[in-house]
Amino acid sequence: MIRIVIAEDQRMLLGALGSLLSLEDDMEVVGKASNGEEAVELVKKLQPDICIMDIEMPGKTGLEAAEELKPLGCKVIILTTFARSGYFQRALKAGVKGYLLKDSPSEELASSIRSVMAGRRMFAPELMDDIYSEENPLTEREMEVLGLVADGKNTKDIASELTITTGTVRNYISTILDKLEVTNRIEAIRQSKEKGWFK
Repeated sequence: MIRIVIAEDQRMLLGALGSLLSLEDDMEVVGKASNGEEAVELVKKLQPDICIMDIEMPGKTGLEAAEELKPLGCKVIILTTFARSGYFQRALKAGVKGYLLKDSPSEELASSIRSVMAGRRMFAPELMDDIYSEENPLTEREMEVLGLVADGKNTKDIASELTITTGTVRNYISTILDKLEVTNRIEAIRQSKEKGWFK
């Protein structure tokens, strides 16, 4: 039996989630919390397998609670309306095993719980791009220079197009290679294309 604690500050939703999961043969809702503080206390007391947690709750948010629960070994699944990159990145750091959106079909929740129990991580597809999209370390000007390099222009052409000296172009290129931690222009272009930084 999978033992579950649910933390959700909207009473009706808390009740509905509890009823929904109780219908599953292999799940039992052992506790319900209306904020992050209560969730942490219930998890410590009841030691459930899974804690399903909203993010925006009074007192302690779901993310703060998840950070606090990390050492306790209870698997946390965030269930929220917010597909925000910042929240998702913070949830990943807190070690959550799932991040699902409230507008997903209800049967997805039960199957996600089983997947998490089986050792997998379940994230809403809308958020998966965030895992792979890294911040571009290059300035707009550096991207402009790299774009011209990608167009096959040489240092002299770039200098005249941007009305700067060839020395400045060389400085830009060496800064680009340093920032991207690559050894030549071809690698810099390839990496920028792979990461989707070229418009």
